[in-house]
Amino acid sequence: MITFFLVGLTVHVVFFVSIFDIYFTSPLVHGMTPHSTPLAPPASRLVLVVADGLRADSLFTLLPNGSSRTPYLRHLIENEGTWGVSHTRVPTESRPGHVALIAGFYEDVSAVAKGWKENPVEFDSVFNESRHTWCWGSPDILPMFAKGATGDHVYTHTYPAAEEDFASTDASKLDTWVFTQVKSFFKSAKSNSTLKASLLEDKNVFFLHLLGIDTNGHAHRPMSQEYLDNIGLVDAGLAEVVSIIEDFFGNDGRTAYVFTSDHGMTNWGSHGAGHPSETLTPLVVWGAGVQKAQRVSEPQPYNNGYLQDWKLEHLRRVDVSQADIAPLMASLIGVPIPVNSVGVLPLPYLNNSDQFKAESMYTNAIQVLEQFKVKMTQKKETTLSFLFTSYQYISLCQSLISHSLEGLVYYHTYDRFFLGCSVVLGFVGWTSYVVLVILKTHLLFLLCVQIPSRNLARLCTCIAVVIILFLLIQRSPITYYIYCLLPVPVWYSVLKDLFTCGSLTVRENAGSSTAVFLCCPQVVSFFHRTMLTVGLTALSLWPLLSGLFCKAKSRSLSWFVGCLCLALFPLMPVVGREPNIHLMLHVAVCAYMPSLTHSSLQQKQGLPLLNQIISWSTLASSTFVPLLSSTRLFHRLLSIFLSLTSTYLLLSTGSEALFPTVLSWLMFAWINIEQEALIAQGISGRQELSTIDFSANIDIAKIRQLKLDDIRRLVSLSVLLFLFASFDPASVYCFLTVFNPFIMGGLMMWKVIIPFIIVMCTFETIQVTTQLSSRSLFLIVLVISDLMALHFFFMVQDYGSWLDIGTSISHYVIVMSMTIFLMLLSVVTHVLTSRRLILWRRHKMHFP
Repeated sequence: MITFFLVGLTVHVVFFVSIFDIYFTSPLVHGMTPHSTPLAPPASRLVLVVADGLRADSLFTLLPNGSSRTPYLRHLIENEGTWGVSHTRVPTESRPGHVALIAGFYEDVSAVAKGWKENPVEFDSVFNESRHTWCWGSPDILPMFAKGATGDHVYTHTYPAAEEDFASTDASKLDTWVFTQVKSFFKSAKSNSTLKASLLEDKNVFFLHLLGIDTNGHAHRPMSQEYLDNIGLVDAGLAEVVSIIEDFFGNDGRTAYVFTSDHGMTNWGSHGAGHPSETLTPLVVWGAGVQKAQRVSEPQPYNNGYLQDWKLEHLRRVDVSQADIAPLMASLIGVPIPVNSVGVLPLPYLNNSDQFKAESMYTNAIQVLEQFKVKMTQKKETTLSFLFTSYQYISLCQSLISHSLEGLVYYHTYDRFFLGCSVVLGFVGWTSYVVLVILKTHLLFLLCVQIPSRNLARLCTCIAVVIILFLLIQRSPITYYIYCLLPVPVWYSVLKDLFTCGSLTVRENAGSSTAVFLCCPQVVSFFHRTMLTVGLTALSLWPLLSGLFCKAKSRSLSWFVGCLCLALFPLMPVVGREPNIHLMLHVAVCAYMPSLTHSSLQQKQGLPLLNQIISWSTLASSTFVPLLSSTRLFHRLLSIFLSLTSTYLLLSTGSEALFPTVLSWLMFAWINIEQEALIAQGISGRQELSTIDFSANIDIAKIRQLKLDDIRRLVSLSVLLFLFASFDPASVYCFLTVFNPFIMGGLMMWKVIIPFIIVMCTFETIQVTTQLSSRSLFLIVLVISDLMALHFFFMVQDYGSWLDIGTSISHYVIVMSMTIFLMLLSVVTHVLTSRRLILWRRHKMHFP
């Protein structure tokens, strides 16, 4: 069994890693020559202002009295510059948004396997191509563009990460800090001759990253007064900074300004997906080389009604894709377009000669074509000539950029079908082998025809040699050998034991062979949580359909009501005799803590230190407090449920706080109803629940073969395991409010794992009371998870929002690791149920 587990673990690790070679390799190429427009640029310097998390409608919409909350920017839109909507591409997050703005390409999909603050690859940017770049703002964003920049010309000034506190009394202080630092910088430059000389050079960039709006949006929502007031503060601060910059450079008319946002925000304070409130961001450009505001009388080609709502239908609107801003900024100050840029220069923003526009557009096209050539050369060098097919494109000037971009995608996904077929062959082979093991264990075959193993071994060896030679000639990466060679030994094992059956005799109920059909509703439940409601509703009818209701009405009714109550939770949005008084007090305190914490946050008093200490202490103690109780069945289960419920309450923000209570109720009902089922079946040697002790050794001789009832138990387990999850960031506010994605993610993951532990502790109890075979259960779960994994393998995607990409990966990872995860949980639950900590010895009391 250990050998089988190790082989299965290796196979699943290979299958898991394969998706990152097939779907999530970096599309970026290197080795291109940077190109810039040969003509003199209209601007000597560029000021880029990014209001993080600012929605387009929040900026452009007028107040009810007809005035604007951003009078300075409104004045620029109506008189001095060109405006439009920057259409961001999912994932609408801070890092990909800034990469698209400043480097000109959309988020490298390989970043999904990286840390949030780590660059997926080194990339070129407008900052890197500039002579000098000075940046002020968040420590999460600025270091990205300083890291990997050639030379030492990108200077960053950031505030401490602890300042990014969602419980802050006023998050707009982050923007005030930036404006204050910029003003102090130019003031000091007047008396610093070295700095002043650098500032007076051309091709300089000043980057102001304003995080206050995003922080207030997360903490208070975009419709809040804090969010809207922060927008007004940014407008006033921007007007003051522009005045200082113009005064420093003597109003020479050589400064270009770009004001935009990296992403928007939904009404409930989140971003990352593709809702218009997240993808529509404002863009205002003015200054040197920028087309001034133009009045229009005819209808503009935008039929979404925003122009009329914003009262801007009389001014020309020029929408762009977010990556188009990078070539625009490069053209304004005459620096090379970033070599990996896929943006298309928006000509209507330029106020220059036709020759300058033509040269700039030509440079843009050549830069994209360079990427196409490098990508094609790389793929041609690693592919046999008779297998290589060129991407056919029409070499017309108007379609050069679009066809080059299509060619980039074509060559980047060139090996995807080949690798996918190899992984599918391995998947099908492995699943077939496990099915054969199950059939041989639970079915007795009378007639078998076996394939000669010697000839089969020779055939497989020849196939392996051919595959190795083929990959050697193509100079394929080492991982390709693993994906292509793994199916050979797997299928050798399958074919060696393969037989056709003329007749068979069933040793036990063959219900185990029907387990493969469980994957169908399980797959659907990943996309439609209502399927879990349907499953629980169906499970609630089991006592009625099996006849148990007539024999145990109260327990059957408890099961029925518990299932129906629990069935309500998937419909909600994702977002003993020994006393247990200490645990009950524990639960009471934890039920009060979230209310106290959120009340403090609403009053902007921050996170109380006492609340934080109690929360972390509860989290740390919840895993060993149950070990202090008796190992008698109901005593230990009650201790586990109450202790985990305490932590769950601290991580709850709404109705989900009722979930562990209802789940625990149903778990006790499940244990009792299973006991009634054993009584109804007349099972001999059955133990009374009140006499069972988890610490007692299980009688191995009583372990039995699978029966049809065990499949029903497995169905119940599979439905309950994937029942409920909530990922509201506000659920961690009892523990911390300062932005830390790793700690926050870990806390929310623990919240998801708690119901798993409760269910698995219950299933551990059922395994003990029914003498269920763990090995047989493991094999069935393995088949189900592999069939589901094969389905999700084809659904992995490398495009869309981080939510879409992450969901597709998480579905695949969950089912791939289901067996391992359940085995690890079984170990954890076995320790939780059967081990006991004794902190002190009780002295025996003798009475006369």
